[in-house]
Amino acid sequence: MSKELAKCLKAKLAKVEVRRFPDDECYVRIFDDLDDRDVFLVQTAWPDRNIVELFLLQDAIKEFDVSSLTTVVPYFGYARQDKQFLPGEPISARALARLIQLNTDEFATVDVHAPNIIDWFDDISAKNVQAYPEIGKHLKGKGVELILSPDEGRAENAKKVADVVSCEADFLVKERLDGETVKIAPKRLDVKGRKVAIVDDIISTGGTIVKAAEQLKRQGASRILAVCTHGVFAGNALSRLDEVCDEVCTTDTIENPKTCITVAPQIARILKD
Repeated sequence: MSKELAKCLKAKLAKVEVRRFPDDECYVRIFDDLDDRDVFLVQTAWPDRNIVELFLLQDAIKEFDVSSLTTVVPYFGYARQDKQFLPGEPISARALARLIQLNTDEFATVDVHAPNIIDWFDDISAKNVQAYPEIGKHLKGKGVELILSPDEGRAENAKKVADVVSCEADFLVKERLDGETVKIAPKRLDVKGRKVAIVDDIISTGGTIVKAAEQLKRQGASRILAVCTHGVFAGNALSRLDEVCDEVCTTDTIENPKTCITVAPQIARILKD
């Protein structure tokens, strides 16, 4: 993503060394002179070791006399812990937001799981970039005829993707038939003979997508694509998805074997505004 973003911004890609000492502590070094430059730091906040790299790189950049620093966190880890569920828990997303903003002038992330997280960046300018335009462009080239959200809560995002593709959108609903059987189906639309894309912000374990794809196949969908912004793919999620989906695709917020969409143009557009 850093390379793609540099192209979009017509900026130089700095040479950076990141390595680990024998005790697994992190070492970073920036070889370019950053004095009097507007600097964009790109680093995910997941897994945990990347958070340490992020803070060290911020500190290394601030050792230069930079004009400005914009920290771009394509995937904001811990975003699902945006409230205290039980007494004694931290609000992990807030903790990260507070620490990240200490050493940067601006902040940007992509499709953050809980949009209210942006409000915790109260000392700096913070923006949440949406990936749907690039996802829509990709699916339009695939001949997709229907965009589905895995639940009603993400239906609006599916509609935005569908508008880019110029096709219909719907969301999936779960119906429990008995203690062990759950049926997942579109709320309104028929999928028989159609190319269907299930679009979500994050695929972690993949359980919901797998079950949905199995049901859609039974209902006659001709082709099923699973597309998300952030491909976490915990455990054996990817192999499970490959068994039931004709194609799995993610953006480059987390680079993985299924990355086929870059959101760099959308990040660049927001940063230029």
